[in-house]
Amino acid sequence: MSVMRADWPARWLRERLAYEPREPSLFTAALTHRSASGRNNERLEFLGDAVLNLLIAELLYARFPDCAEGELSRLRASLVSAEPLATIAQSISLGDELQLGSGELKTGGFRRQSILADALEAVIGAVYLDQGLEAARTLVVRLCAVHVASLPRPEELKDPKTRLQEHLQARGHGLPSYMVESVQGEAHAQHFSVRCEVPQLGLSAAGEGSSRRRAEQDAAQRILRQIDEAMA
Repeated sequence: MSVMRADWPARWLRERLAYEPREPSLFTAALTHRSASGRNNERLEFLGDAVLNLLIAELLYARFPDCAEGELSRLRASLVSAEPLATIAQSISLGDELQLGSGELKTGGFRRQSILADALEAVIGAVYLDQGLEAARTLVVRLCAVHVASLPRPEELKDPKTRLQEHLQARGHGLPSYMVESVQGEAHAQHFSVRCEVPQLGLSAAGEGSSRRRAEQDAAQRILRQIDEAMA
């Protein structure tokens, strides 16, 4: 949390975002968590979330012209979730500027992913209200362009079971089979071992996980790895 200065938050906006605010009070609210007194950032976060989703969708639409709607949705979800947004927030020292209540300060709220992500969305919402969509677009491109450029191939965002199924179907093979080999542990802490088999390719792999689904995904990932190695 920053020490309140006469030029806060305008100085931070200029230094970290290259942005000159017309209405600084919008950004005072954007950087104020609901745990602190005064106007907080919840409404701005709501607006900023919508603006960010629109602008990220715009970026992805232009960058991936051959992607279907489902693939674009997965790519967008990978960018606008709490973890990547918090990483961006940390890169501009947003946590240092947050105004938090005493309880959140004691528990390190300025480092919490959800709080950082919400505050970043609130700042985007404040920029939109302060200077319009074009200013928000400029900021989002500046903050997110590197992340968009480093996105994995759309198909890699699918879970391993889906990727394996699509790979086999595209080549005229049947679906893989999954068999539970063992379940160990108490009901609240079980450990599953599952085997995935693709008879047409002579492939088999065991996967493990804390649920049957996770064990199946692990096994499917191992089969995909075998396929990649065979094709290399």
